[in-house]
Amino acid sequence: MNEEQKKMAVRIAVTAVITIAASVVPDSVYGGSRLLHLIPYLIAYIIIAHDVFYEALHNIMRGQVFDEKFLMAFASLGAFGLGVMKDAEYTEAIAVVLFYQVGELFEDYAVDKSRRNISELMDIRPDYANIERGGKIVKVNPDDVAVGTTIIVQPGEKIPIDGVVLDGNSSLNTVALTGESLPRDVAAGSEVISGCINMTGVLKIKTTKEFGESTVTKILELVEDASSRKSESEHFISKFARYYTPIVCFSALALAVIPPLVRMGIMGLAPEWSNWFYRALIFLVISCPCALVLCVPLTFFAGIGGAGRQGILIKGSNFMETLANARYVIMDKTGTLTKGVFEVTGVHHSKISNEKLLEYAALAESASSHPISKSLQKAHGRELDRSRVTDVQEKSGRGVIAKVDGHTVAAGNDKLMSELGIACIPCHQVGTLVHMAIDGEYAGHILISDVVKDTSREAVKEMQDNGIDCVMLTGDGRKTAEDTAKRLGITKVFSELLPEDKVAKVEEVIKFRRGKEKVLFVGDGINDAPVLSVADVGVAMGAMGSDAAIEAADVVLMDDDPLKIDKAIRISKKCMTIVKENIVFAIGIKVICLVLGALGLANIWLAIFADTGVLILAVLNAMRALFVANV
Repeated sequence: MNEEQKKMAVRIAVTAVITIAASVVPDSVYGGSRLLHLIPYLIAYIIIAHDVFYEALHNIMRGQVFDEKFLMAFASLGAFGLGVMKDAEYTEAIAVVLFYQVGELFEDYAVDKSRRNISELMDIRPDYANIERGGKIVKVNPDDVAVGTTIIVQPGEKIPIDGVVLDGNSSLNTVALTGESLPRDVAAGSEVISGCINMTGVLKIKTTKEFGESTVTKILELVEDASSRKSESEHFISKFARYYTPIVCFSALALAVIPPLVRMGIMGLAPEWSNWFYRALIFLVISCPCALVLCVPLTFFAGIGGAGRQGILIKGSNFMETLANARYVIMDKTGTLTKGVFEVTGVHHSKISNEKLLEYAALAESASSHPISKSLQKAHGRELDRSRVTDVQEKSGRGVIAKVDGHTVAAGNDKLMSELGIACIPCHQVGTLVHMAIDGEYAGHILISDVVKDTSREAVKEMQDNGIDCVMLTGDGRKTAEDTAKRLGITKVFSELLPEDKVAKVEEVIKFRRGKEKVLFVGDGINDAPVLSVADVGVAMGAMGSDAAIEAADVVLMDDDPLKIDKAIRISKKCMTIVKENIVFAIGIKVICLVLGALGLANIWLAIFADTGVLILAVLNAMRALFVANV
C-alpha cells in the first residue's frame, strides 16, 4: 500500500472501532441522552465521510452533480437524518460510507497493482550511459549521446541506446522486452537494442541512433499512449454512466415523493414519508455505478499490462477488442514465418566430403559480400585463409571461378555450369542451388534456403484449431511460396506480390468478411508498413529496433515468435470475457436489488452489498486479466 492507502486503512479501522464501541455502549452511560449518544457516531461519520462530501461539493461546483460521490453523500446523510428523526441507530448511515471507502481502497490497490506491472515493463528505461573520457568512465544523460559514440555497458547495466557491439562478448537479458527468459548471446558485430540488461561481459557499443529514436523510447511512448485509446465497451460505459446516474437520482426522488402523495391523496392512507424516503435512500446506495464505471477500464488496463509482460505490446484497448474478434490472419512470409536469412540447408551429390565441398565454396566466394556468399561462409564456420585463393573471376549473375589450393573451383548456378560445359544434377528440394565443379568435374551442389522459424508450423496449427483462417502473402516465386505454405499447413497462399498487391489482397479479405469478423495482418514491419495500416489490426513481429513497425503497427510483438500471434488473440479474448462478465454481473445484481429496494424488500445492508460487494467482486475478477502467462 502507498501512504494514501495506509491513511485510508487507518481511517476505516478507527471508524469501525468507534462505531462498534458506540453501538455496544448502553444509553444509560450517556444518562439516557440521545444527543450525547449521537456524538461518537458523529465523530466516526466525520472521520470516514468528510472527503466524500468535499469531493461531492467540489464536483457540484464544477457542474458534475450526479456522480457516485453525490450518491454516497446524499444517501448516507439521509440515513443519518433518519436515525435522528426515527430515534434509530446511526450504524447504517456510517456503514454506507464505511463500506464505500473499503471498496474505494480495494479499487485503488487493484489499480496500483496493475500500474506496478506496467511499471515493471517501463523499468527498461535507462538512467545513464557510460562513455570514456581521459581514461575514466563517465556517466552521462543518454539524451546527450550522439550517434556514432562509443558507450560502455558493464555487467548488470541496461543498454541505454541502440547500437552495434564493437568489442566484448556477453549474454543479454531481454525478458522485459520480449518475455523470453533465455538470454541472448552477443559478440563483436552483433546489433543490440536499448532496454536489454547486460548480464556477463563488458561491452563496447557504437550507437546507431539517438536516445529519442532508440527502441526503449519508442516502447515507452507506445505503452504510455495505450491507455488513451478506448475500446467500444469503454465508450459505451462512459455514455451509459452519463445518463444512468441522473435517471436513478430522479427515480429515487420519485420513489420518495409519488407513493406518499398517492397514498395520501388518492388512497386516503397515511403517507409514511419516512418509510418511502428510506426506500429512496436504499435505491440511491444500490444504484451507485462504481463497479461498472471502474472495472471495465481496469480490466483492459490489466490486460494490456499482462500482455506487455509477455512481450506483446498492444497500443490500446480498442485494438484488444478487435484482436478478440480476429477471424482471418494474413501473414507475410519472409521475416514473419521464415527467418528472413539464407542458410545452407543441404549438400547433395558431393563426390568429396560435405565439409570439404563447403570449404571450397566458402573460399571461392570469400571475396563477395552477396548474401549467398555469406551463408556459405557461415556454414563453413571457420576463419578463411584467403591466401589459398587466387585468380578469382566473378561471373555476374552466374557465380564465381577461382583457384583454391591450386584446384580450379567453379561455384554458381546452372548457367555457369552450362557455360563451362559441365552437366549438373537438379535438386528435388526448393531453394537456391550453388553447383560446384572442381577441376572441370561436377562435384555436387549446395542448397540454400530461407529457413522456416521453429515455431511457425505450431503457430499456424494453433490458430487453425481456434477457428482462424491463415493466409500467406509473399513476393517470392510461386514454387518457393507453395513449398513454404505446404510445410506450414497453410492452404491459402498468394505469391509474386508487390507491396501494393499485398494491400489489395488484404482489402479483398476485409471486403468479404462478415459481421464482427476482423482481419489481422502480420508482417516484419519494415517493408509491410502500408499493409499494416490497412488491416483491422496490424501486427508487427521481429520488430525490435524497427521504427516503421512501432509507428505503423497496432500490436508489436517484441520477438519474432509466431506463437505470440495466437497468444495475443487469446489474451484479448480472455480480457473481453472478463469485461462482459463484469458488465452482466454489475448490471444484473443492481437491477435485481433496485427492484427489491423499490418494493421495500431490501434493507441498507443488501444495498451496501449491491454497491461495495459488487465492486470488490468485479475488481477481483478484473485482476484476472493480469495473469496471462498460461493463456
